Amino acid sequence: MNSAATATAAFDKQGQQSDEQRVDAAMQSFVREFGLTAALHVESCVHCGLCADACQFYLATGDAKYTPALKLEPLRRAYLREVSPFAPLVRALGLVRKPGIADLEQWQELIYDSCNMCGRCTLVCPMGIDIAELVRGARHGMFKAGLVPERLALMDRTARQWGSTATPGEDLPDILAEISARHGVAIPCDLAQAEILVTAAPAELGEHTKALADAAKMLNRIGAKWTMHQAGFDASNVGFNNGDVELQERLTRALIDTAVKIGAKTVLLPECGHAYGAARWEAARWYGQALPVRVIHMTEFLDELITSQQIRVARIGATATFHDPCQIVRRGGLEAAARRVLAALGFELIELKDHGVTGLCCGGGGGVVSNQRSAPLRHKVFELKRQQVEATGAERFVTSCGQCRITLEMGARHAQWGRQTESLLELVADNLLD
Repeated sequence: MNSAATATAAFDKQGQQSDEQRVDAAMQSFVREFGLTAALHVESCVHCGLCADACQFYLATGDAKYTPALKLEPLRRAYLREVSPFAPLVRALGLVRKPGIADLEQWQELIYDSCNMCGRCTLVCPMGIDIAELVRGARHGMFKAGLVPERLALMDRTARQWGSTATPGEDLPDILAEISARHGVAIPCDLAQAEILVTAAPAELGEHTKALADAAKMLNRIGAKWTMHQAGFDASNVGFNNGDVELQERLTRALIDTAVKIGAKTVLLPECGHAYGAARWEAARWYGQALPVRVIHMTEFLDELITSQQIRVARIGATATFHDPCQIVRRGGLEAAARRVLAALGFELIELKDHGVTGLCCGGGGGVVSNQRSAPLRHKVFELKRQQVEATGAERFVTSCGQCRITLEMGARHAQWGRQTESLLELVADNLLD
């Protein structure tokens, strides 16, 4: 580790590439990312600074290095030196310095430890620059250079081997049998034919098994023909977060191909934000055409069941506030669906100061919650959310993303805050009427 990187943050390396090879791999990947849209975005930045006030990492620390536009600096340099209209002149005159290994090592913290790819900066940019999408493209270059936080790289290797960060596919039937017995609900696995393929996030196969059992409870209640399947079951997609595009494609294809194989018309995603981004909005990238199945998030499913009166729920009659998961609401558009479900449950909704498409991220998205070295920064971000929740005075605190729930629970434990974060899915299942 060099002294420049040590002064700012730790960094990790994978593989045996030389420093020069790492820089070249990153630069080549950055250049491949520059289609017309990406080029226009890089050219359009006017350095107004509005994105800083949208970023929870900047708001929590006041440190200018967390300004979202600055996180694109090596990508900008690659563009100016290699593919911009004046690239030959820029190189000949040495107008823009080529990023070096020290730049990339320090950059690792900025795009992995302190960016959730939540899109709040994108929302406020007056030039319409999709900063979150550019960061994701930059992560692909960093992955190619073997410069990913080791905890995320470990998850990547596990998913490449198992098809999931949680368990090998061949162990899924036994895991589901244990969950079924624990919660007293039938969970079909590996059916040859089904109408709905149900997927999970890793936590639902571990500490949050109730969420999976509750999904099964509702599917069985409406008489759906559904199954989980060891060929495609983990929707969380670590490749989406890490910049491992090849793995992202493989994991997404596994879900769609398995659904097609068993004749399913619907792929039901769990309460997971990045699963929604990877499968709902990006799966068609790998097919080059309209998907042969419908991909929906659990929030959409709950909303449809209640609206169509396939299920009825008791009215709880309490005040509640709601954390809007970034990938589901701001980048996915499901703001109204969750609120209809909350209304059906009889909650009086008291909105957070920042809510809906402007809501603050939980701080753990984009793989940050799995990146242990980012914990001190993540805890600072949690304080922003805690203060907003307390300001509402609401009795209940609800979200519709399991990963957000985990992040918020971790923050609460660290802050010794007694507030429970509740799952929208579990609330519906616990209040079903006969």
